[in-house]
This record gives sequence, C-alpha cells and structure tokens, in this order.
Amino acid sequence: MSDVLKIFRELEMTWDRDNIYHQVLTYIAQASELLGLPAGMELILAQPKNEITVHFPVLMDNGDYQLFRGYRVQHNNVLGPFKGGIRYHQDADLDHVKALAVLMTMKTALYWLPYGGAKGAVKVNPRSLSQNELMRLTRRFTAALGQNIGPFYDVPAPDVGTNAQIMAWITDTYTNLHDPARRLDGMGVCTGKPLLLGGSQGREKATGQGLIYVLEQMLPEMGFDIGKVSYSLIGYGNVGSWTGKLMAERGAKLTAVLDHTGAIYSDKGIDALELDKYVAQKGGVGGFPNAEAITEDQFYSAKVDVLIPAALEQMINDRNVKLLNCKIVAEAANAPTTPQAERYMVEQGIQILPAILCNSGGVTVSYFEWNQNRQAETWDLEYVDAQLKKMVLAACARTKETARRLKCDLRVASYCAALERIAKVYLIRGIFP
Repeated sequence: MSDVLKIFRELEMTWDRDNIYHQVLTYIAQASELLGLPAGMELILAQPKNEITVHFPVLMDNGDYQLFRGYRVQHNNVLGPFKGGIRYHQDADLDHVKALAVLMTMKTALYWLPYGGAKGAVKVNPRSLSQNELMRLTRRFTAALGQNIGPFYDVPAPDVGTNAQIMAWITDTYTNLHDPARRLDGMGVCTGKPLLLGGSQGREKATGQGLIYVLEQMLPEMGFDIGKVSYSLIGYGNVGSWTGKLMAERGAKLTAVLDHTGAIYSDKGIDALELDKYVAQKGGVGGFPNAEAITEDQFYSAKVDVLIPAALEQMINDRNVKLLNCKIVAEAANAPTTPQAERYMVEQGIQILPAILCNSGGVTVSYFEWNQNRQAETWDLEYVDAQLKKMVLAACARTKETARRLKCDLRVASYCAALERIAKVYLIRGIFP
C-alpha cells in the first residue's frame, strides 16, 4: 500500500480505497514491489497515455436531440496497438474506464499478445434506446473518436451493453470516413464483428471458453474435477450464458444464478440451455419457471464449490462476501471483488482464480480475428479453439510458475508475470527520445 500511496502523492492524486481504478493500481504496486521494479515503471503504468472524452448529439426517434458523453482511455501500447472493449452503460465514468484499460494492459501482457490496453464507454442505458437510436449513437460516437481508433493504432471490441451488430456499425462508419483505398485495412478497426463482416468463429463464446480452459487446468490442483463441481453464476449475459452452456457439456451442476432481474436456485441443477433460451426472450433470469426465486442474500449464501462472477465489477463486496459458502471464486468478470472482500476470502481460505487469467479468452480470440482480417483469411472453429486453448495453458503455466518462484498467491503472480514482460520490453526499447 505504501508504494501506491507514494505514487499517488507524486501524481497529486487523492487515494480512495473504494475507487476501482485505485484498486487496480494497488495490484500493480504489490506486484512491482515483489519484483523489485524501478519506481519509474510504476509511475508510467499509474496513468494512461491518453484519456479521451467526447460529447456528441444524437437524433432521437421523437425528433429531439440528446447529448451523450463517451470515453476512450488508452493506457499503454509498449507491446502493440491499444486494444479493449467499448461498453454502453448508464454508470460509466472516467475512472471506471481507466481501471478497465489498465486491466487490458495486464491481460494482453500475461497472454503474450502483441497489444496494449485500452477501454471505451458511452454513458447510456442501451435498453432505453430503439435500434435506430442505438445505430445513430454508435455512428456518432465512432465519428467523434475519429483518428483515435484504427486497425494499427487502437482496436475496440464488444463489452457490457454492446455486441456484434454495434461492432458492424463501427466498422462501416470508420471505413466510410477514411481512405477508400484502405477499406480492407478498415475491416480490422474492431473485433467481435459478425461472421459475415470479417468476424471470427468462436469469438462470441470466447470469454466463456477461455474460462473453461482455465478451470480444466487449475481445478485439479485445487482438488476438484470440473465435471463434478457445483457452481453459481453472477450474470447470465454473454459470458455467463456461455460459461453455463460449456460447463453443462462437461457435467458440472449449475445451482444458482443472479442477474439484474433477480436470483434463482435449484438444488437439482438448472438447465443452462433452457435458461439461455428464457433469458433471450425475457431479458433476464427473473421468473425462470424451472427454478425457485430467491433473494440476493440467499444467492450469495448458496453452498457451491465454485462461484463465478461474470457480470460487472466489484459485485462481491465487504458486505455480501461474509455470506459466501463456496471454496473457489473464478473471476470471469473484470475486478469483480473489492480489496476488502478479497482479504476476507483469503482469511477464510476461499481460493481465487484472478480475472486477468480467467477473463482473457475474449481478447485472445479478438487477436485471432484481427490476424484473420489482416491476412484476408478465415479460420475454422476447431483451429480457433485449439489456438485459444494453447494460449490459455501457456498463461496458466506462466502464472503457476511465477507463484511458485515468488511464493505469492495467484492474483499477485498473474500481475507479476504480466509486469515482467512489460518491464523487459521497456528495457529493450527504452524511452523515446
């Protein structure tokens, strides 16, 4: 903690223990101290290279104009082009986006991807917009970002509240605003696109698939068989639903799910495929007929082997963490646990599989999509899955080896492994001029 406070004083920033951006910087400071990295390295990583805020009007269906605020934070690009998702969410703010951009830097470094870290957001509830309003907002946001994104500079992707269709609108807008002779390059301006527009096989399920590969690799060393575990999910959107479907294929039992519409439970197990169909129709798990409705507190206290937070950040906090009745937390979402909650889990012997290890399947398959776009190729699903598994296993091995070598927990180890790569590249490249 002392190291990060020293950096904050140097940057004339005020420390806030509940601020998610400050939380992520604490992880970096802990890992940097363990590695003995120079203070200058921590200072470089403590602030993004660029923080872009744009305000843009959108024509609404009723004929009025509404002003929206958007962000693009570009944290670090020493390893390659900036890379990171764009989310549409009513609670988006600059510090939140900054934290997610730092996490992207850590993810790409841990997985040895030739990318840096970035993140974007528009402060909006996408459910409140019609399809045409959503399209106009996306095109206006893309135009407002202008040259701040591009296939060799900063490559967005889907995140909370965005999807393949939105990536298609970004791609079309970008290519129409830039040199028509470079339209093929423009296809790589973002990833997570529809298959018909240069998307990759396996991209939609990629984050869930990556998590499955992590669990298959890590659970046996923790004394569990993925095919025999019981588990619960926070969130049943893209990541949660794919995790549920892929876990079902392996025989695991889903007993509880929580999302923005409510919580459900069944000790006999919840059919992940049926729940996926229900959520597609109803918009959430609330009211699912083949499970019992429970309270949020009952969800957190449900006895399971593995709890998988797969929704928003800081969902496990210092209040509900005391209700947990699980043995492992596998972080499929970005920073889903507050520092206070994490300390409590460690004290209680709950093992944590960290987010930058568990949550990187999406950016890895995004990298595959980017490669396919640049080479005008299409890879089949079996090849994509095989390459993803190879990358996940390497990241798991890297994290475990670092944990053994430095005698630290898996979260610190994952950050150390990422920072070691970044530090070595800085040493080779130097600081210009």
